[in-house]
Amino acid sequence: MKLDTMYQEIILDHYRNPHNKGLRDPYNAEAHHINPTCGDEVTLRVTLTPGDSGDGAVLNGGATVSDISYDSMGCSISQASASVLTDLLTGKTVDEGLRVLEEFTSLMQSKGQGEPDEDVLEDAVAFVGVSQYPARIKCALLAWMAWKDATVQSLDTEKESAS
Repeated sequence: MKLDTMYQEIILDHYRNPHNKGLRDPYNAEAHHINPTCGDEVTLRVTLTPGDSGDGAVLNGGATVSDISYDSMGCSISQASASVLTDLLTGKTVDEGLRVLEEFTSLMQSKGQGEPDEDVLEDAVAFVGVSQYPARIKCALLAWMAWKDATVQSLDTEKESAS
C-alpha cells in the first residue's frame, strides 16, 4: 500500500469513527474556534489534573491533560485532526502536549517537505500531505489551536485561584 493512500485512510478512519467526540463534564476550560475561510468549527474542553509538585496545583507545565472532549462540524480534515489530537495529548503533561503541538505546527508549515517524527506525532503524520495545501492547513490546526487556548485558560484560572 502506498504511503499517501495509508495516510488518507488514517484521516478517513478518524473522520468516520471520531475518538472522544461529544462534550463532557467536568472540565477546566473550553475554547470555541471557527475557521472563517471555510466555516469549520470546533468547541473543545480540557481537563487538567495537578502535576507532581505536591502542592495540588495545576499551575505548571507538569499538569496532566486528563481529558479532552470536543464537538465539531466541518471538513474531514478538521474533524479527523480533532480526533487524532485527543488520542495524542490525553495522558501527557502540558509540557509534552505543547511539544507535540510544536511538532504538528512545524509539520503543517513544511509545505509537504517535512520529515515528521512518527514517535511524537503517531497518527498525526497522516496530515503531512495537507501541508501542501495552504487553504487546508487552518482546517488541520483548528482543534490544536483550540486545545492550546483552553489549556492556557485553565492554567490562568488556576493561577488566579491560587493568588
